[in-house]
Amino acid sequence: MPDFALPDLGWSEHFSDQLTAEDAGLIPARLSSLHRARVQALTAAGAVELLCPPSLSVAAMAVGDWVLADGPRVGRVLDRASLLQRRAAGTGTVAQLIAANVDTMFVVTSCNADFNEARLERYLVLAHSAGITPVVVLTKADLDEAAPFIARAEGLSAGLAVVALNAKSGDLAALDPWCRAGQTVVLLGSSGVGKSTLANSLTGGALEVGEIREDDAKGRHTTTSRYLLALPAGGWLIDTPGVRELQLTDVADGIDVLFADLITLAEGCRFRDCKHDVEPGCAVQAAIAAGAVDARRLESWRKLGAEEAANSAAMQVSKVRAAGKYTKKS
Repeated sequence: MPDFALPDLGWSEHFSDQLTAEDAGLIPARLSSLHRARVQALTAAGAVELLCPPSLSVAAMAVGDWVLADGPRVGRVLDRASLLQRRAAGTGTVAQLIAANVDTMFVVTSCNADFNEARLERYLVLAHSAGITPVVVLTKADLDEAAPFIARAEGLSAGLAVVALNAKSGDLAALDPWCRAGQTVVLLGSSGVGKSTLANSLTGGALEVGEIREDDAKGRHTTTSRYLLALPAGGWLIDTPGVRELQLTDVADGIDVLFADLITLAEGCRFRDCKHDVEPGCAVQAAIAAGAVDARRLESWRKLGAEEAANSAAMQVSKVRAAGKYTKKS
């Protein structure tokens, strides 16, 4: 691994402003992979392996985090510029960190039966809630006519960037604006959409790629951990395992961004507490009847809002109970 200037690794004023006199002698390092009690990281002098002190769990960190290394140990984790996290599947109230300090999210799906607007909306909400720019990347554009899929993706949000490509061709120039020096992108998507093939092409690496089942357009995700990988243009890529379930929590702001058009319409409803169902004078239903709004988006707005509220409430209850147990033990 060659030496880097800190800005090449994604260092910015957001992180330098956090340094104090007490940090003199500590080395800034960006986490590239996580293990049970240690982490791999990149510094201006190259790659290092750091141990985690007893007071700091690896689970509290994410690939892409900036830390200050105190010799062979992680001294402290710097505040993040952005953080992607989800409610861990099957745990009820545990938050799982996905990636930190990301500039752009490539939401990867394919031009086949895998394409699903409701699933894509979840990723877009996740990106917006973290202040990350989302880009929908449609893979396998050589298999079917891409135009209908591009139109469906662009209809998810005004101004949403949508790129269709064949990842195997190696021609990924359309993604260059988001892969520049010092920039970090994260790949997210379900299994079998060509995510590993895209990561392989972007990095010039040799990532293992699984075959796709022809009967349902699904595949085995071949990335089992998260890694920070160098891009030829100088940017960084965080590859992630295929996501089978994306439960959202604390993403109310992201929902508001994605459905800003519906929120604006709702301001014109006759009743302030309009449920946008059968109430008279509903501006949202009027727009649906006029063909200006897809009824599916209203249903998604309702569903994601209800899920976010329930998950966030559950997380809050869990935190309160955990704090109570800690107080009793103390």
